[in-house]
Amino acid sequence: MNTMGDSAGPAVAAQNYPTKPVRLIEPFGVGGGPDLLARALAQKLSEWWDQPVTVENITGAGATAAPAQVATSPADGYALLVSTSAQAYSAALLKNLPYDPLKDFIPIAPLTSQPYVLVAGRSAAVTTVGELIAAAKAKPGELKFGSTGIGTGSHLGAEKFNLAADIWAVHMPAGPVDTIVDMLAYTVVGRTAYMISPISLAMPYIRDGRLVALGVSSARRSSLLPEVPTIAEAGVAGFDYPIWYGVWAPAGTPAVMVTKIAKDIARAMPEMRDWLAEHGADPMSMTQAEFARFVLGESESAARIMKAAGIKPQKHS
Repeated sequence: MNTMGDSAGPAVAAQNYPTKPVRLIEPFGVGGGPDLLARALAQKLSEWWDQPVTVENITGAGATAAPAQVATSPADGYALLVSTSAQAYSAALLKNLPYDPLKDFIPIAPLTSQPYVLVAGRSAAVTTVGELIAAAKAKPGELKFGSTGIGTGSHLGAEKFNLAADIWAVHMPAGPVDTIVDMLAYTVVGRTAYMISPISLAMPYIRDGRLVALGVSSARRSSLLPEVPTIAEAGVAGFDYPIWYGVWAPAGTPAVMVTKIAKDIARAMPEMRDWLAEHGADPMSMTQAEFARFVLGESESAARIMKAAGIKPQKHS
C-alpha cells in the first residue's frame, strides 16, 4: 500500500524519482532472456536516472518467488518485476498462488517480443512443419511433445500449435527440477519428438544438427534464423505466438510514479536498438494503459487455449 502522506506527496516523489537505487527483479535466473534484457535495460536506466539500477535473480517456486517478493514490496517504484508473458499466463494457469498475478501488480511497460522456435529431434525423422503434422496425424496420440511444465509458455505454445494444426499428441512436461535446456536434451535423445523453445536456448542444438528448426512462432521470420520459415508460412495459417517481456510494479504504486517510469522506459528502449537487433528482439511500443489491456488480453487468451486443450488450472506447490 502507498503510505505517502499528503496529496502532493506522490507527485513530488515522482518528479524527483529515483532518489536511491532501483531493483529490477527477475524470476528465471542468470543468462536467460529476462536476465539479459533486464541488465541491458538497467544500464540505460542508470544513465537516465543517475542512480544505480541493479538486477536481482530470484529463482525458485516455479518462477513465482520473484513475483511474490515484488508483490509484497513497498509500492514506491524501487522494486520492479521484469518478466515474460508467463506473468500474464499464470493468472489463468495456476491456483492458490501467494499473490494474484493481475490484481497485485500494475503493468508498467512492454519491452520486447521474440519468436519461439518449433524444433524436432533427429529421431523424429521430420524436417518440415508439414512432415511433423503428417507424422502426428498418421499416429494420433503417439507422438510426444515436451515443455518445461504444465501451463508454461512452451507448453501453451505447443498446445496452440497442436490445436491450429488439428493434431493429437501427448504432453511430456518437465519434472520439478528440469529446465528448458533439459527438455531440449530430451528431444535430442528422442524422449520427446518436438517442442517449442526460446531460440537462444535451442540455437546450440540447431547449429550442431541435433535438433531441426521447423518454424518460428511469430508472424515474421527471426533475424537469428532467417532461413527458417514462420509456422504460418509453413502451412498453419495465421499462427502467431511470440514470447514477450515487460515490467510490472506492485499494486498501489502511485499513478504519477507509474507514468514516469513507463515514459522513462519508453525513452530508454530506442537506445537499445543495437542490442535488440543482436538478440533478435523486436521492441514493443505501447502506452501504460495499452500495456495493461494487453496483459489482461494475454491472460484471457491463455485461458481459452487451456479450455480448448482440456488443461485444468494447476495447484501451485
